[in-house]
Amino acid sequence: MLQTLSALAHPQIDPVLISIGPLQVHWYGIAYAVGILFGWWYAKKMITAPILWGENGSPITEEHLDDFLVWAVIGIILGGRLGYILFYDLPTYIENPLAIFAVWQGGMSFHGGLAGITIAMIVFAKRNGFSPFSLFDVIAACCGLGILLGRVSNFINAELYGRVTDAPWGVIFPGTDGLPRHPSQLYEGFLEGALLLLIMAILIWKFHKLKTPGFIAGVFVAGYGLSRILVEFVRIPDPQLGYLLGTSWITMGMMLSLPLLAIGFWSMATSRSRIPNA
Repeated sequence: MLQTLSALAHPQIDPVLISIGPLQVHWYGIAYAVGILFGWWYAKKMITAPILWGENGSPITEEHLDDFLVWAVIGIILGGRLGYILFYDLPTYIENPLAIFAVWQGGMSFHGGLAGITIAMIVFAKRNGFSPFSLFDVIAACCGLGILLGRVSNFINAELYGRVTDAPWGVIFPGTDGLPRHPSQLYEGFLEGALLLLIMAILIWKFHKLKTPGFIAGVFVAGYGLSRILVEFVRIPDPQLGYLLGTSWITMGMMLSLPLLAIGFWSMATSRSRIPNA
């Protein structure tokens, strides 16, 4: 029997951090901005550390990163928005196409954002004459904080919460049935964000895995896929989709994450065959 008295109350923080007239700054937008700026700073630390790359140094320069920042923002936002529209709520946007541009109302897909920035990285690397796998590694290593902050923002917004639970850390979210639920947003923030960021940092700074292009990217992609699949077992699926199989089984998040496992393990397994610093 659920022990609702031991549940935690949601803090009910205002999703809008700053409001000046019609201008509103949401926590979710701050998460994106801080995540991207941290990634830009951390990427520069990695490419300017010769010990991580070998005698020829990094094929990626600081100028490359400065130029790629705009590409990254466009790839994440366009990919994330289009991914959500196509995979999660296409009928709604067909009926109301103008809603596509209302990004402040939410509706971003991680898998779509990943596809968008991957395309941006491939095109940018080819235009600048170096292997995209080294850029994959650097950008993957930077994603953890942004994911962590994004999931905390989901928690603040009281969205994407989990199933009913009798765990002592269950949270009663506003607008629900008053039963304690898994704070699945925080599970994802820890696994997909903080833990993966730490694991990749150890592999980079202690074991110098940037010398084998594609290994770090493989760790990130496979690690994210595995983490997402695990959390999907306790997370409530998007209401407009529900479960894709049965009443409590396969979700869209699981389906989109399964290929990531295969891609990630392939990238790690083949990383030694790639030419460093190319």
